[in-house]
Amino acid sequence: MTDAALDSIPTVQSPPLVELRGIRKSYAGVTVLKGAHLRIEPGEIHGLVGENGAGKSTLMKILGGETQRDDGEVTWLGQTASLANRGQAEGLGITMIHQELNLAPHLSVAENIFLGHEPRLRALPGLVDRQREMADAKASLDLLGFNLNPRTIVRFLSPAQRQLVEIARAVVRTQRLVIMDEPTSSLSVHEVEDLFRVVRQLKTQGTAVVFVTHRLEELAQIADRVTVLRDGETVHEGPMPSGNFGELIRAMVGRELKDFYPARTAQMGQALLAVEDLGHKNKFEGVTFSISRGEIVGLAGLVGAGRTEVAETIFGATPADKGRIFIEGAAVRIRTPQDAIRCGMALLTEDRKRTGLAGKLALRHNITIANLSALLRQGRLDLNMEARVGEEYRQRLGIRASSTTQRVERLSGGNQQKVVLAKWLYRQARIFLFDEPTRGVDVGAKSEIYRLINELAQSGAAILMVSSELPEILGMTDRVLVMRNGRMVKELVTAETNQEEIMRWATLSEV
Repeated sequence: MTDAALDSIPTVQSPPLVELRGIRKSYAGVTVLKGAHLRIEPGEIHGLVGENGAGKSTLMKILGGETQRDDGEVTWLGQTASLANRGQAEGLGITMIHQELNLAPHLSVAENIFLGHEPRLRALPGLVDRQREMADAKASLDLLGFNLNPRTIVRFLSPAQRQLVEIARAVVRTQRLVIMDEPTSSLSVHEVEDLFRVVRQLKTQGTAVVFVTHRLEELAQIADRVTVLRDGETVHEGPMPSGNFGELIRAMVGRELKDFYPARTAQMGQALLAVEDLGHKNKFEGVTFSISRGEIVGLAGLVGAGRTEVAETIFGATPADKGRIFIEGAAVRIRTPQDAIRCGMALLTEDRKRTGLAGKLALRHNITIANLSALLRQGRLDLNMEARVGEEYRQRLGIRASSTTQRVERLSGGNQQKVVLAKWLYRQARIFLFDEPTRGVDVGAKSEIYRLINELAQSGAAILMVSSELPEILGMTDRVLVMRNGRMVKELVTAETNQEEIMRWATLSEV
């Protein structure tokens, strides 16, 4: 047969594993998805990105059978699929790991892994074979390289360890497709590496993975292709770039972010905050540093190094066992958060939903809650003034909300973080302790939060920034303090260091 004849034979293109076309979804008249589409090939790692509120989670819940679409078509290996419920999705081999973990805290690791799919005794099929369940769970954990005891009760695990249980459960159950929604948000650097190893292992077995994340640098390490959602629509799909994410960022936010880390000329004054030989039993010891007015100092290190504990101890959430704290050179006694607040401190916690916000309360209540005395008029709260304050800070910080009466639990992660910041600005804080300030925040909101942090520094505030994202540390700070195993091991000038040096100090016992 001639080459021309061969060329004339039509090629048979295999259908995608799953394809979603023209997906629409509304809640109470609010349109979340506006004809979105997504195509996943067998055995590929596919990134899904977009700002908070872009519709990523809703689209994934539709794919996982947890939410019903209003319109659109879903095909599985070229055949129409209804995905009417989660059972149908699991029947096809689809499992989903949610950002908000869905574990039974009173059950063991093994029981959570096999919950709903428990092995049964052959002689008595109505009873669970606990011995086999434990053995199978241990074998699965060992295969994944997760250092977890299958007998441990889940409520005693750290957030990162619970994430690993969710991953193990999904991997054990899945056959064809795993959906991972922000799976690295609570993992250490080494745990992220373990996760990536598992994801690559799934790919070699022919399992496809949808990886939903805000961290483009991580996605570049593992994803084959990427889809971008913006305002409920698919605006980009194609190969995942290994670097230079300008096109993806423009697609995500609808504009070009020329200055992702805004330039700032540091004008530092005298030391505003200083700690000397600070220690907390079994957490950290011998921590000494100072932060000047107008300075941003980064606190880097691996998860478990003691970074969060240092910030919480300075703020009085867990009183120090030893050491001293100074404000403008004068020693202060901080035993409670109230003491810290009176000294002009603010702590923006790592878990803003649990410890930074009152989710059921309105935006304006959250903004004024730390400074209610300023609203008192003859012993009563001035609600009109509260409304004016809420609106002032909503506009000042660019908080996207329908009104100041909207519950903060209904805001995106970036806007929730702005509400926490507004609370402390209204309290007139001058020392800010930021613990993972952009965790779970999309690219556009990150840029806005960085701008607000820079404005604080330029106004003369002293800022300590705890972050696991080294590009964030290098892009925002003047100095970097590195912790390892509860000790401060190195101080670096940001302009004179890089990610490799920071990680070397954070991980090695001898440098």
